[in-house]
Amino acid sequence: MKSTYSPFSICSPLLIFTAICSCSAADTPSIRTVAGTGAAELAAGEGTATKVNVSNPFGVEVGPDGQLYITEVGNHRVMRVDLKSGKLTTVAGTGEIGYSGDGGLATAANLNEPYEIRFDKVGNMYFVEMKNHIVRKVDAKSKVISTIAGTGSRGYGGDGGSATKAQLNNPHSIALDNNNNLYIADIGNHRIRRINLSTGIIDTVAGNGKKDLPQAGQVATGRPMIGPRALFVSGSTLWIALREGHSVWTMDLKTSRLSHIAGTGAKGFSGDDGDPLKATFNGPKGIALSPTGNVVVVDTENQAIRQIDLKNNVITTIAGMGPAHRGGKGDGGPATKAQLARPHGICVGPDGTVYIGDTLNHRVRAVR
Repeated sequence: MKSTYSPFSICSPLLIFTAICSCSAADTPSIRTVAGTGAAELAAGEGTATKVNVSNPFGVEVGPDGQLYITEVGNHRVMRVDLKSGKLTTVAGTGEIGYSGDGGLATAANLNEPYEIRFDKVGNMYFVEMKNHIVRKVDAKSKVISTIAGTGSRGYGGDGGSATKAQLNNPHSIALDNNNNLYIADIGNHRIRRINLSTGIIDTVAGNGKKDLPQAGQVATGRPMIGPRALFVSGSTLWIALREGHSVWTMDLKTSRLSHIAGTGAKGFSGDDGDPLKATFNGPKGIALSPTGNVVVVDTENQAIRQIDLKNNVITTIAGMGPAHRGGKGDGGPATKAQLARPHGICVGPDGTVYIGDTLNHRVRAVR
């Protein structure tokens, strides 16, 4: 399967090693903390990663340099963890809430709830700021930050024109394809928007603002799509996790047709070891895909990470114990016996490690 992220991106589907998601009982993956202390208070944005406060981590992504990037929603920063030395540094944001800094160094800019990070094939970093209703870019060479979508004002408008003059409404997730397009989960508008990064033009590719579940087989353009929260692109396929729709879908980027992959659309926590379409989720907020047929979904309100084996058509839980077990215990033990607290982002490294933004535990945890 061809990766739609950069071939240099460690977290691209092409490089994801999926042993973590196919272990035998004798090789049950364990869980550990790789960043954060469990405290949320603003602290210096550098030091040993497990001794620096990371408040409400959401997005996690291994960048083209092989290091882990984290969006610190609570303190409005983007952080980088050197996975060899364990050192954490801040790469964007001052720690103060705001919207400023375009045209200058990213570390001198003020952000407002950065949610998710992606990298293009030349190493430019993109992230979405939910409460500023924008998408920003940090140049790989100069480290200068700029806004590439949104006006800073919440709303809906601008399709067919410049993305920097368009309005977004609480955007959450972003994804890049190999054709220089960036997709935005414009969740407050119940739409998925697309920016042609070559022209800067924005349009809507899915959703019409109505809060209804989509229908399998239909064209996504102009049809309802409730709460598109998490996006992941692979080849010509856009993977979509619906927060309020409690389900997982795909959209063919060539035809715009939708396929229903998992979740009945009803809220719940059921279906493990069975047909993914008969399973239930509760507010999924993160998604990643491996090239060997495993889809990893952050089942946020169920305090769990679920895996969909497409080849065998089976869903399982690979981390967390379900909605009755919200908490922070379990480090050093089996991931399926650990507690999570409203996890959000997810990423898989080249060695098979699954990184989780364990949000209310104020930690990033790794499963392997």
